Amino acid sequence: MTAHAHTPGTIGPNSITRMAQALTHQQGEAVTARIFEAAGLMHYLSEPPTQMVDEKGVTALHRVVRETLTPEEARSVSREAGRLTAEYLLANRIPKPVQTLLRLLPAGPASRILLTAISRNAWTFTGSGRFQVHRNQGLELSITGGPICKEIQAHEPVCDYYAATFEHLFRSLVHKNTTVRETACGATGASSCLFAVSWDV
Repeated sequence: MTAHAHTPGTIGPNSITRMAQALTHQQGEAVTARIFEAAGLMHYLSEPPTQMVDEKGVTALHRVVRETLTPEEARSVSREAGRLTAEYLLANRIPKPVQTLLRLLPAGPASRILLTAISRNAWTFTGSGRFQVHRNQGLELSITGGPICKEIQAHEPVCDYYAATFEHLFRSLVHKNTTVRETACGATGASSCLFAVSWDV
């Protein structure tokens, strides 16, 4: 998995471009423009970013999405954006020979290799946050201080973008029946966002 050069406090452009794509698909151009304008990101609609972006913009975008749309709509948009991000990574960032190898391996070894690659490039989606893998009573991923939920207060987890990205990558490369569920979130007051990963064997 290849990535851009690391600049602290920045995050990959997919966090902007795929949200724009999903918003336009589900809510239309007018709503998308209103959300991007409120987030201070209107310039990205006419000139989509191709380099790393300031994570503060990503934080603002997800906050405005949650303020503008219903919880169900925001969840749907975020999940589509996450799937689109995973598809981009599969098409452009994860070498095809590596993908072939992962699909041939049993789920356990494949997941360890994939998570090693994800951990190495975690700064591209967590910004100044921290990504960790936990293997206690099952596989769990954590993001501490991530940008998505930083300015959101909610009664349920809101990092659907991350959950959908992880889930699509795992379904494509590790096991087709993988589910990724966010079980704790900074938006609800948790110290870290936790994602439970499981698949049928």
